[in-house]
Amino acid sequence: MIIDSIQNADKYISLHPLFATAFNFLQGKDLQNLEDGKHEIAEGLKLIVSNGNGKTTETSLEKFECHQQNIDIQVCVNGTETIGWKPKEKCTNPKEDYNSEKDVQFFKDSPDMFFQLTDGQFVIFYPEDVHAPMIGEGAIKKLVFKVKI
Repeated sequence: MIIDSIQNADKYISLHPLFATAFNFLQGKDLQNLEDGKHEIAEGLKLIVSNGNGKTTETSLEKFECHQQNIDIQVCVNGTETIGWKPKEKCTNPKEDYNSEKDVQFFKDSPDMFFQLTDGQFVIFYPEDVHAPMIGEGAIKKLVFKVKI
């Protein structure tokens, strides 16, 4: 897991061939007015734009998730988002088997830690990062890049 601010994104573009494409997409865009929904950015790179109200910790933990086929770059555009995290190797209580069609596995474990993202901050979740996003109060606008491994 990596947490940082968009202005430092150049430090991470060498970590995956599509990271540069994802972070370059953000340059010069009015992120506040990006249209909600799914957008194909490039082969192997999708963007999900969402506006929503924050969830309770309990509601978010119902979908304490990780992925095997994609890396998530989650960007907080507006609001304050709390996210729960735990390394997958410490998760011992799967809710169900991995779903390869949806690229998701859910766990009943509790996070080891919680952290917050605010305007212009991002987190990169690798397959070993189990996460529960969108915890908070009020409106949260976020972008989630799905980067094919």
